[in-house]
Amino acid sequence: MARTQAAGGGLLPWLALAAIIIVADQLTKTLIVGWFQLGDVRPVTDWFNLVRAHNRGAAFSFLADAQGWQRWFFTALGLAASGLIVWMIRSHPTQRLFCFSVSLIMGGALGNVVDRLLHGHVIDFLQFRFALLEPIFRGGYFPAFNVADSAITLGAIGLVLDEFRRVRRAG
Repeated sequence: MARTQAAGGGLLPWLALAAIIIVADQLTKTLIVGWFQLGDVRPVTDWFNLVRAHNRGAAFSFLADAQGWQRWFFTALGLAASGLIVWMIRSHPTQRLFCFSVSLIMGGALGNVVDRLLHGHVIDFLQFRFALLEPIFRGGYFPAFNVADSAITLGAIGLVLDEFRRVRRAG
């Protein structure tokens, strides 16, 4: 077991990566809460704004209008997913891209769990506008998101790439 952990780096580096994501996420959200009122929009470029938005739901405000149970559901889901991710990292310590990807997902999930526990909602602040999105999103504005959401997305992309690599090696 020690040899396997040494080859893959063990659990600690991956937990540290998740912790860095959580800290970066919470730090940026704290700055936004300090500098912005809910609903404020500050254009940075023609296609990017800093905003302050609150999301009581999940991605794209899924279940945001539910009666409040979603806060605890998504908190429990984030905690359960994190427990599963720790188990997966321990089970596959030598698969570096896999461990990197799920660590990003865990850090992002826990960053948003912290918001749900402290505020009852997730704080979003990055808003992009692209004309090609106008048929899908009003005004072409992609829904606001945060560092945690970005880490989850990058982790999901990493998992897809990891699977492509695994399939290619097997074929």
